[in-house]
Amino acid sequence: MKDQNKIVTRFAPSPTGYLHIGGVRTALFNWLFAKSNNGKFLLRIEDTDRKRSTQESTRVILDGLNWLGLHYDEEPVYQHKNIARHSEIANHLLKEGKAYKCWATESDLDIMRQEANKLGLPIKYNGMWREKNPEEEKTEPFVIRFKTPLEGKTVIYDKVQGEITFSNDNFDDLILLRSDGTPTYMLSVVVDDHDMGVTHIIRGDDHLTNAAKQKQIYEALNWKVPTFSHIPLIHGSDGAKLSKRHGALGIDHYQKNGFLPEAMINYLLRLGWSHGDKEIFSQEDMIRLFNIKNIGKSSSRLDIEKLQSVNNHYIKNSSDKDLLEIIKKSQSNINKKTEDSILKILPDLKKSAKRTDDLLSGISFIFLSKPIQLSEDLKKIITPEAKAILNKIKKNLLALESWDSNNIEQLLKDFSISEELKFKDIAQPLRVALTGSLSSPSIYNILDCLGADEVINRLNDIKL
Repeated sequence: MKDQNKIVTRFAPSPTGYLHIGGVRTALFNWLFAKSNNGKFLLRIEDTDRKRSTQESTRVILDGLNWLGLHYDEEPVYQHKNIARHSEIANHLLKEGKAYKCWATESDLDIMRQEANKLGLPIKYNGMWREKNPEEEKTEPFVIRFKTPLEGKTVIYDKVQGEITFSNDNFDDLILLRSDGTPTYMLSVVVDDHDMGVTHIIRGDDHLTNAAKQKQIYEALNWKVPTFSHIPLIHGSDGAKLSKRHGALGIDHYQKNGFLPEAMINYLLRLGWSHGDKEIFSQEDMIRLFNIKNIGKSSSRLDIEKLQSVNNHYIKNSSDKDLLEIIKKSQSNINKKTEDSILKILPDLKKSAKRTDDLLSGISFIFLSKPIQLSEDLKKIITPEAKAILNKIKKNLLALESWDSNNIEQLLKDFSISEELKFKDIAQPLRVALTGSLSSPSIYNILDCLGADEVINRLNDIKL
């Protein structure tokens, strides 16, 4: 028997595409509300559209939630398995006189659309079969429609939007069961939420009108209506509806492109919810501080630069060993020697890395094949004068007793003074010779992480 006092939330995605970043935020808010109230967070895969639902999309949803740490408390519910139950409830409403069979044809519906357009009215079904006698029933396939209240109002007491009133005469008699016996979304979601014991529904405000229709079905069945919280949608940085051009890709895209799950969670939490000026939250803080009343009524905007800034915070504060494990998943040719080199350079790299991809770029010089192939532009930097400088540096390095970044730094600074050279005249050719690039970490850390033998070998390849 379900605990009547226990808060139960759910996330109910459709497996017909990628797991959208807005959907992830919805899942997060439901998860946090459940956890902050010692409740349960459930997952329902709304896969009744069998033609468009795919196993791949389902896997992406499950993998994405797992990667983010948004673990559900029971086995997922697959909506298509409940179709018999949905049909049972539709027929129960039919038997109770709260629904009816409808044989309206496409031609009938087309006439209704034309008349509505002519009068400038909303397009809606006119209830032509609502009060027909059973003797008039046909043998042809029919749909089952809900008897929407014709008068009065439906009021939604929303925890985010406040009290919202809908005039019932704006709604038509929605279809519960299609002519092929399959249930519609509006029926399935009510039945499943009730059977799963869902007490609180937190979802996008594009479902606000649906809430009114669903409340009418709840009341017709004498079921307890869940508490609704409809959160404003996420928009693009320009205020327009969120799309791929704003960076609104599936959560798997962010996972594959160098974002940490902690950063994604923290950033999405702050898209529409706040706690004073606090920007960074531990998971414990999130659960302890989360509440519905601090969700704003205005749409928030996806800002990829801000997301990268949050990601940088988490990269900087990650342990070098944890980052090494992430790197290993993408860089297969790591051995003990290169692992040591990476661990030496990581403290420098992670200071500015916006994504873990930046770490991969930053360590790429470690794995270069020798001799390093230089572009034509870089070859111009290795002039005869530069080769002479590199040769002198090599001799000084060979005489260095202890190979570490501090000693290397002091050696190069002393060399620039003794040779009366600007430091860039030393560092630039040295950087090119050792990394095949002009952009890389601190030159001292480059030498330190490569080690004495590798540095000398790379300098020798320049044919000094």
